[in-house]
Amino acid sequence: MDELVTTKWLAEHLGEPDLRIVDASFHLPTSERDARAEYLEAHIPGAVFMDIKEIADPEKMAPHMLPPASQAGAMLGALGLKRDDRIVVYDASPFHSAARGWFTLRHYGAQYVAILDGGLPKWQRERRAIESGEPVIVPATFNAVAGTKVVEKQDVMASRLIVDARGSERFNGSTPEPREGMAAGHIPGARNVPYASLYEEDGTYKTGAALARVFEEAGIDPDKPFTATCGSGVTACGLIFAARLLGNRDTRLYDGSWAEWGADPATPKEKG
Repeated sequence: MDELVTTKWLAEHLGEPDLRIVDASFHLPTSERDARAEYLEAHIPGAVFMDIKEIADPEKMAPHMLPPASQAGAMLGALGLKRDDRIVVYDASPFHSAARGWFTLRHYGAQYVAILDGGLPKWQRERRAIESGEPVIVPATFNAVAGTKVVEKQDVMASRLIVDARGSERFNGSTPEPREGMAAGHIPGARNVPYASLYEEDGTYKTGAALARVFEEAGIDPDKPFTATCGSGVTACGLIFAARLLGNRDTRLYDGSWAEWGADPATPKEKG
């Protein structure tokens, strides 16, 4: 299974015993959209809902920062997931949050995880099968182990390159942050690759030269190591996945992202 699969591929493999499907849709509280309610109304047959906001460390100030492995393993197992399953993650989110679901599963040890290219919107445009309501879940054992791809706040400035996935106005500090108490701007020395630039108009990932050009136009060699950041660690995962499509396996996530950095008066910040 490739790490980016098409709707045609998924339709042909639905129902296979080791294939699990995960809806990882995510919306900001200000959007007035409820990802779980939308999942219950319509989802790909057999899909379970991974609530990004709930897979979170209660000890951390910033929202939905990844929890200890034992806690994450219990939550993922409760969704009927195992580390050796083939798992396809999709979303119906403007933030392309399937990448966060993909990163989470990979971080805790799942080996075979893919993103559905184009997500639920493409699936529905093609009039493929949809179901609604709560799924029947058989709990499983997900033996989670914490990976090494996450950077803590105190280590961010030691990163050789920081790439910020927020939109350019938020990165430049010319527009207020959507969360209260956040300073405007970005981490000093960071480069900006707005997450929306990674995708085609139909919501599928850019690939090959077109995708490489997105990084290169920001002065970034997509083959080189970098640490990804964003508003709260969701769209940054899209940068990591995009770089992986280009062959880069040396990336890190600053999970606290601007929700942590921008709220700390002691951290340095830049505008422009």
